[in-house]
Amino acid sequence: MVKPKQKNTATVITVRPVMTYREMGDFIDVPWHVYAHDPMWVPPLRLERRFHYSKYNPFFKHGVWQAWVAYQGKQPIGRISAQIDSLHRQRYGNDTGHFGSLECINNTEVFSTLMLHAEAWLASQHTSYVSGPFNLSINQECGILVDGFDAPPVVMMPHSPEWYRHLLEAQGYQPTKDLLAYWVNVDFEAPRVMRMLTQKFSEKIQTRPLNRRKFKEEMGILRDIFNDAWSENWGFIPFTEAEFAELGNSLRLLVPDELIQIAEVNGVPAAFMVVLPNLNEVFAELNGKLFPFGWIKLIKKLKCHQIHTARVPLMGVRKQFQNTPLGMALACMVIDAPRQATLDRGIKHVEMSWILEDNQAMRGILDSLGSRQYKRYRIYGKTL
Repeated sequence: MVKPKQKNTATVITVRPVMTYREMGDFIDVPWHVYAHDPMWVPPLRLERRFHYSKYNPFFKHGVWQAWVAYQGKQPIGRISAQIDSLHRQRYGNDTGHFGSLECINNTEVFSTLMLHAEAWLASQHTSYVSGPFNLSINQECGILVDGFDAPPVVMMPHSPEWYRHLLEAQGYQPTKDLLAYWVNVDFEAPRVMRMLTQKFSEKIQTRPLNRRKFKEEMGILRDIFNDAWSENWGFIPFTEAEFAELGNSLRLLVPDELIQIAEVNGVPAAFMVVLPNLNEVFAELNGKLFPFGWIKLIKKLKCHQIHTARVPLMGVRKQFQNTPLGMALACMVIDAPRQATLDRGIKHVEMSWILEDNQAMRGILDSLGSRQYKRYRIYGKTL
């Protein structure tokens, strides 16, 4: 008797480029599969992700990209993007490229296939050195989490499974730079050095909140300070006017004037800091859906001061004052200026992120405030 042939029940894994609106939906949905059993993951807003990866993102005025999704049958189980940033190439060489938006189940074959697709596309764009992840640039979400898996991410910061690090290194990627996140109690007692510097330069430095009546002009000031302050830092790419204007649209809606502080030296803007309420506290309850009722919950929690954590996503001291006592005073004073307004809104803890691991001056200030380093993110690189 001839036995019937058994069917191969293994599901074929395929990787396809994102070309259609529906495929972009699959690309956006991948994290819901990867993090299905991770209580620390916070679902992003699908609507916001649609915009982020659309032609309306100002990044695409100086960047090009391609995205892929890995499928097991019809189920999206992994994704990756590859991008070329002309601003990065202007500063760091015409052979640079990046990968990003990396999400994948714990499967070496799927992970490897995604990386190979990204690398092949980058090679076709004359890339010989690739780094990442950047989603989509260093001025947006970047790095994979390598320490601090026991706490959820705050707003505009990534989250990663523990296996990403090992799978990347298995593909020949080497650590390039570590980025740190610090947790600060808002009611910290100002250290002696902070009090001394504030007193010494109190007549020269004045702090003030954002002037909403001159919002566009104020955004120009913040952008100018940031691009100057960060210009010599590792991986720096300047914010374009369009990118900062788009960021300003979010700040206008979500951040009270008192949580954006500008420090002036003899009347000239020299430093600033932005405290952004941690919207992830709300997003964790919405499962990616702002409508029909998610936006009501978001507005209510903001207006009723029901968000108790925040993040400092933007801070800068002009380059001419860095590594000087006056520069230290500027940093201390913009950190201290929004504290009472933050406490009045029920915010008790703030994440300072991200901080370059070798930024000893900033890390020293944070240590003096009694803060703790609680997360570490890592950028990887590889020569193709």
